[in-house]
Amino acid sequence: MSGTDYSYDEQGQFFPVFIATVVGLVTIPLTYSVLKPSSDPGATAPRIKTDYRPEHADLIDIQRKAQKKKERKLKRIITVIAGWATMAFMAYLIYVTARTVPKLWNPYDILGISDSATEKEIKSHYKRMSLKFHPDKVRPDASKNQTIESLNDYFVELTKAYKALTDEEIRNNYIQFGHPDGKQSFSIGIALPKFIVTDGNGKYVILVYAALLGVLLPYLVGSWWYGTQRMSKEKVLIESANNLFREYEEGIQEGGIVSALSTGLEFQKALKGDKAESGLGKLESRILAEGVSSPLAGGLSVKDRTVLEDLDGGAQRKALGLLWAYFGRVELDDPALNQAKFEVAPIAHALNTSFTAIALAFGTTAPILSSYLTCQNLLQALPPGASPLLQLPSITPAIAKAIEGDSRTHLSLQYYMGLPEAYRKKLSVGKGLLTEVEYQTAMSVAKQLPRLQVEKAFFKVTGEKFIIPSSLVSLVVKGRFIPPGSQNVPEVNELDLEDVDPDEDDLDAILGRKKKAVKGEKAPEEDKIVQPPLAFAPYFARDYSPRWHVFLTDSKQGKIAVPPFTFTTFDKPIYDESGKPTFNMQTLKAQFQAPPQAGHYTFVMHLICDSYVGFDTKMEVTLIVDEPSKAEEIEAEDDISEPDEDRRAPPAKKKKKQAEESSDEESNTEEEADDTSDTNTDTDEE
Repeated sequence: MSGTDYSYDEQGQFFPVFIATVVGLVTIPLTYSVLKPSSDPGATAPRIKTDYRPEHADLIDIQRKAQKKKERKLKRIITVIAGWATMAFMAYLIYVTARTVPKLWNPYDILGISDSATEKEIKSHYKRMSLKFHPDKVRPDASKNQTIESLNDYFVELTKAYKALTDEEIRNNYIQFGHPDGKQSFSIGIALPKFIVTDGNGKYVILVYAALLGVLLPYLVGSWWYGTQRMSKEKVLIESANNLFREYEEGIQEGGIVSALSTGLEFQKALKGDKAESGLGKLESRILAEGVSSPLAGGLSVKDRTVLEDLDGGAQRKALGLLWAYFGRVELDDPALNQAKFEVAPIAHALNTSFTAIALAFGTTAPILSSYLTCQNLLQALPPGASPLLQLPSITPAIAKAIEGDSRTHLSLQYYMGLPEAYRKKLSVGKGLLTEVEYQTAMSVAKQLPRLQVEKAFFKVTGEKFIIPSSLVSLVVKGRFIPPGSQNVPEVNELDLEDVDPDEDDLDAILGRKKKAVKGEKAPEEDKIVQPPLAFAPYFARDYSPRWHVFLTDSKQGKIAVPPFTFTTFDKPIYDESGKPTFNMQTLKAQFQAPPQAGHYTFVMHLICDSYVGFDTKMEVTLIVDEPSKAEEIEAEDDISEPDEDRRAPPAKKKKKQAEESSDEESNTEEEADDTSDTNTDTDEE
């Protein structure tokens, strides 16, 4: 007898295991994604302390809360809770459900004799059992729930067991197939209680399985795969990145980048339907009105205005208009337009990150610098070329213009805060200017802004005295965080400007990794990661952690020589517990391969903070690459000219003795002789 039989989970003992396994396959990975620490450096960063709230702060707060709610992954959390609850319930069912373990067919157990019984003993035992349980002689016992059918079945099993041990053919079946009847049918267990697929419920089960396996599962997999393929590494749509690529030009400036960003398809999602056209006329009339410190209120140039007016109506034109309204901090007198104005800035910021990656691929310096400046403008809500003073609370374009007076160039925050207190206050406080409270708030914020001042930049190769062709070079940048308006700034300690090589066996330090703290011990202070405060960007509807980019350019060719190295954390505290700057010397390192030929290479080093306008550093640095032979020759000379300490002592002593000996010969006084008596004795001995 052979074939396939299907059996259902009559007792419900396998169904909970099946459900718990399937749910666990989904719940456990989701749990990891929910519980893993956030990779965003701004998640635990401190904030600049201020009570300042800009106009329409309520609209900005609404968007920030919505973003945080989205980042909390509420749907995932609910799914995880439901998954663990389901698995717990299935575990309970597994625990309380009676489990039946199928037994293997064993003739000795059926007959109730030992495995070592002889054939004679088996025949004798079977004879007694057959007399006792023969259907013609045995009567069912109602107290034991016995029936004629059950007794007949038991007698058949006894006979099969006896023949399996005495009949040669049947015994061979038992030995080969484990059963006297030969090969048995193959049974497939279905982890569903039988009642589910009986009484007309089978068709519904088929529909559920078809929906789960034929519709839902392919949809989820397809959505995941399509989602990964349609997004770039910078988290923007691939089609948007393609549009930005087409907009790229070698001489593109900030205004051109803003126009390029408006081609992002993300704006179509934010401004879909009636939002793409409603209020467009009012929006453009406001941003194209006469400005206070610029020809147009939105900060557009003539070229930027032409680009805007040449666009057809739709999401792109409105997105571009809203971006210029955001840059110019233009009041639109419409709640929907004002909300959209703050909504487009984070979208443009993400698109600008993608544009920066595209510009880096081309390697031309000017577009890269323009993209970083555009990032600063987006965070601070400033049009290109606007006064850096507008980064401070309550300072408007009119106030900034009044403070700068007849100056042909804008004042930097460093210069403004470096003015004498009385003079600065006279320029800033008064009728049509800041009030006393507003002035104090602005000063408080300015003195908390993390401006990194470069004290020294140099090249080195770890563990070597010279830089040879194709070696791994480190650009070491030493700097201190000195907020604008800081007082009593200590002088630079020359020792802090040195970069001491790590021990040869300290692999973590050589590779720039933080040392792991020993279990049970706290990490050393110098090994703790220090985060700068979140960017003071009151108009930007996101929390953002500042980033510092260090890179080298070739000014003659206008190209990037060493791509940017980005720093978001530092190795020493920037502020103490009371909020005052520590002026600790920070060390930034960027490693790259030296040129393949010896020579002097002059680069321009850029240190750019992407969150504040006017905090950037630009300076020339020279990389000296020596010939390998020259480096070996100088090192060999150093080895000869600098013998070991124990070998230097005797010649020095001898030289001293010779000098004293010569002095004795020239001296005729007893006192001088007494002073060198020991030396003379030694000399006589010699």
